[in-house]
Amino acid sequence: MTGVPHVQRRYPHATVATPHYLATAAGLEALAAGGNALDAALAANLALGVVAPYFCGYGGDIFAIVWDGELHGYLGSGRAPARASLDAARARHGEHLPPFGADVVTVPGAVAGWFDLLDRFGTRTFGDLAARAHTLAVEGFEVTRRGAVPFRESHHMYAEFDDWMAVYRDVSAGSILRQPAMARTIAALAESGPDAYYRGEIGAAIAGAVTKAGGALAPDDLANHVGRWVDPLRASFAGAEVAELPPPTQGVTALEALRILDGVPLPPDGPERTHLLIEATKQAMADRGAFVGDPDHMPHGPEALLGDAWVQTRRAAIDPDRASVPRPVQPQPGGTAYLCAADADGMLVSLIQSNFVHFGSGVHVPEWGINLNNRGFSFSLEEGAVNSLRPGAFPMHTLIPAMVLRDGAAVAAFGSMGGDAQVPVHVQVLASVLGSGADFTDAIAAPRWRLDVDSWRVAIESRADEVLIDGLRARGHDIVEARAFDSGMGHAHATWRSGTGYGVTSDPRSEGGALGL
Repeated sequence: MTGVPHVQRRYPHATVATPHYLATAAGLEALAAGGNALDAALAANLALGVVAPYFCGYGGDIFAIVWDGELHGYLGSGRAPARASLDAARARHGEHLPPFGADVVTVPGAVAGWFDLLDRFGTRTFGDLAARAHTLAVEGFEVTRRGAVPFRESHHMYAEFDDWMAVYRDVSAGSILRQPAMARTIAALAESGPDAYYRGEIGAAIAGAVTKAGGALAPDDLANHVGRWVDPLRASFAGAEVAELPPPTQGVTALEALRILDGVPLPPDGPERTHLLIEATKQAMADRGAFVGDPDHMPHGPEALLGDAWVQTRRAAIDPDRASVPRPVQPQPGGTAYLCAADADGMLVSLIQSNFVHFGSGVHVPEWGINLNNRGFSFSLEEGAVNSLRPGAFPMHTLIPAMVLRDGAAVAAFGSMGGDAQVPVHVQVLASVLGSGADFTDAIAAPRWRLDVDSWRVAIESRADEVLIDGLRARGHDIVEARAFDSGMGHAHATWRSGTGYGVTSDPRSEGGALGL
């Protein structure tokens, strides 16, 4: 690994960045064929589901922010089954849901999201945009050494799931991965649209696979799914405006951390600065654990969590010289794909799509090649908790695509995968770019930290400055060093306006690419 970020420096008029080079190429192909930024983003996402099924796919959820002269938000998350039961889950699993199995499958929202976004903003047909993904599924692609790692590391997690093992057991570096059943799903969607998935034979197979594995997801749960158009949340930071999605995502958490920091004089670098970033992030993520989930069950709405009085209270709780230890929060693991795109007409797309942890639940629909999500793992089994398992509830989502606006217009699309790492990544990168004037490329490639929210331990990449690490320890932070360019720090990507075109970059922690025309 070189540590050199993939970046296009000629400031093209249209761009795309993803965590896998083949998906980036699919997005660029859509742009080259005359498609717009939304077309490119969808083509890339459809390919990602084939080449990086450990991040996302045809059984997951989707979230997006689109700028076309106005700001649009889309929440493509599914609900828990209508027959979900907290008492039954506690009887089967005790205090916590397991990460895998049928009880953590929620209704997949990605397929509906692709068509909703395409209908509103796209210029190409689904079949056109899915052509590259279909080819990759039928003909296969060579798995790289880095790409083979998630397959190898997942074998023990999915050893009891025979249908999953039948597809992925023998994947290794240099092997050709073909997924004909997944290609069948892509072809059916191109021919019949989302009804084939939610009300047709694909949906029947999904419900049947979950039922066979002992879960409660039923055909009606799929048939009743709808995505939601929303107004993104906005908050000022360092003279700009940052847009994030509302609950059930943790977008409000990222904005709360930035709002806390916006009233704190930040040193240009060093342990004092990083200490303040960490402490503001702790305050916001502790609030996430207590208050963020299905918006119908939140005791305080986003307007309260981002209000002046709330933010001032949290800011006042920060000791500039000493680390705090808030109440522990239920961890949210990573396993997601973030991507972004821009075009010559000024459209920017910030999109994130996920099966959640690794390949998802392990419940695989063999005749359609679909790995079903395990987003229900986010639910708490504590009765009365904001994110408690309830019939038909939305689980809290870590997925947070973002945009930056100046003078009311979007100037950058940015985001990261990484579960609990996502809010820290947003804070670190935006503090560097907006607060210190750094380039997105340098800010994304810089050494990074994340929080273990169940202990508030700080994991920091080993290539970070020793003075920084020692200074944080002196302030009472429990520090553990992670390897350089650790994937657990998230894969962040960005595209931003620069002169008459765009800059674009992808994270060196991924095997992604950032390309433009």
